[in-house]
Amino acid sequence: MKSNPPRTAMHTPTHLPLQANSPSDFDFFVGPWKVQHRRLKDRLVGSTEWESFEGRSTMHKVLGGFGNVDDNLLHLPGGDYRAVTLRAYDAQAGTWSIWWLDARTPGALDVPVVGRFENGIGTFLAQDSLNGQAILVRFLWRQDASGQPRWEQAFSPDNGATWETNWVMDFTRLELE
Repeated sequence: MKSNPPRTAMHTPTHLPLQANSPSDFDFFVGPWKVQHRRLKDRLVGSTEWESFEGRSTMHKVLGGFGNVDDNLLHLPGGDYRAVTLRAYDAQAGTWSIWWLDARTPGALDVPVVGRFENGIGTFLAQDSLNGQAILVRFLWRQDASGQPRWEQAFSPDNGATWETNWVMDFTRLELE
């Protein structure tokens, strides 16, 4: 009878050390969150009809602190879906790139918005298109007076002369499970 070699336990650290010079811009967002979404039903058509729904999000750092990922569950009125946000910091440029990956279209990574935090507000921009029309996309990250995060998405059909905010997420911290 052939015996199997003894198994050794593989140690997988639950927290890898961060690099000393890693950026802290998104530190306020680490951990689990309850999300209150508010989204325009139609975009760039003059709509004023908003829909509200809840969700969950959990963010953790990756890339030694030079990146982070959040796992999102959105409870849309038409059904739940999951998505991932990936952020990576370019230390040389001093900017973050942010990508959105929607589980409903897993082969399509959105165009990254790129930007930085100044005076406590993160502004991130990208050229994209909506229904064949060239648009500028803007993400804003900020915290309210109590420290609760807020994310806003806006589109501009005129290269930033005017903006239509079309999605707002307000976050409430959850206890670690």
